[in-house]
Amino acid sequence: MIYRDFKDKKISLMGFGAMRLPLLEDGTVDKVQVQEMVDMAIENGVNYFDTAWPYHTGQSELVIGEALSKYDRSSFYLADKYPGHQISSTYDPAYIFEKQLEKCRVEYFDFYLYHNVYEKSISVYTDPQWDIIEYFKEQKRLGRIKHLGLSTHAQAENLEAILDAFGDAIEFCQIQLNYLDWSLQKAREKCEILSKRGIPVWVMEPLRGGKLANVTDEAAEQMKAASPEDTPASLALRFFHHMDNVKVVLNGVSNIQQMKENLETFREERKLSEDEKKLLTDVAEGMKDSVPCTACRYCCGDCPRELDIPMLLSVYNDAKIIPSFNTVMVVEALPDDKKPAACIACGKCAKVCPQNIDIPAAMKDFAQIYDKIPRWEEISRQREVLQPVTDKK
Repeated sequence: MIYRDFKDKKISLMGFGAMRLPLLEDGTVDKVQVQEMVDMAIENGVNYFDTAWPYHTGQSELVIGEALSKYDRSSFYLADKYPGHQISSTYDPAYIFEKQLEKCRVEYFDFYLYHNVYEKSISVYTDPQWDIIEYFKEQKRLGRIKHLGLSTHAQAENLEAILDAFGDAIEFCQIQLNYLDWSLQKAREKCEILSKRGIPVWVMEPLRGGKLANVTDEAAEQMKAASPEDTPASLALRFFHHMDNVKVVLNGVSNIQQMKENLETFREERKLSEDEKKLLTDVAEGMKDSVPCTACRYCCGDCPRELDIPMLLSVYNDAKIIPSFNTVMVVEALPDDKKPAACIACGKCAKVCPQNIDIPAAMKDFAQIYDKIPRWEEISRQREVLQPVTDKK
């Protein structure tokens, strides 16, 4: 197992992410298979386990806590998160934290994160009436949290301001990072910001929700020719072997076979060759199917709605690949008159675009894609995620 140094700890580069656990037919988590997966992970050197309040409608913390309870508490590191990104009329960090300790059957968390801090949720985290930031700093002082960090899907240009809002509380930062988002979501710029601040990187979505494990047949053949011993998934995960500031890669495994494949990939360090790096760059470019915006901003000067067109086109390119809550988070953070649906299709932007992009058509398509993506409120109602945040019974 590859290990990375973080302060006084040696952490397995492969982390066990508990957001996509195996399920039974009735939708509950398959505890038997999870126990087998946890046992296999620990036997092969994995010592970092990550869960969160909303994962699997609250089941994840319970199942992971039960699976780890057979092991000595000092033999593993457990991470959990505070759900300040979830929409609620009230927030009670003390109640949530105590319940999380109880559910996970532990007396402290090795790592704890302010969950999904982004352009819209930052107002919740910094609202003095909830005292969220200070509460968890106090839990760290009391030893009930060993290390504090945050996870974020914020845009790169807003990351520094978000980090500033938390001051020196943040010891590590979890971002969406993979060879596709290296450029598509400006993950490279985010890594540079964190490195300059001396903040280590924790990785989420290393396979982009499975997309990088299921590439086109053409891309798969190219990968096989370049590295016969690797699958598309293992090649994507090797992307992190050369990144010294990356300390943990959290890949949500859903079955035993995925666990075995991941363990093999992280068994020893195999840095990508220059040819392999170029191949991944080429594969990523082939996935984008993007409008060729260069962010020259010529389109912005005459827009009667004063839309940030380059930013919207960038998010649109991302949404065309996988419409997801990332898209929702960015658009929700905008005022209604600055969202893609606010475009009146006057065509002034298209007339001055050096790339000849049909911007009104792109805005219309983006608005339609956005409208079809489930919102947090809908997901929460369907899965009863919000109920435990507000109900203290």
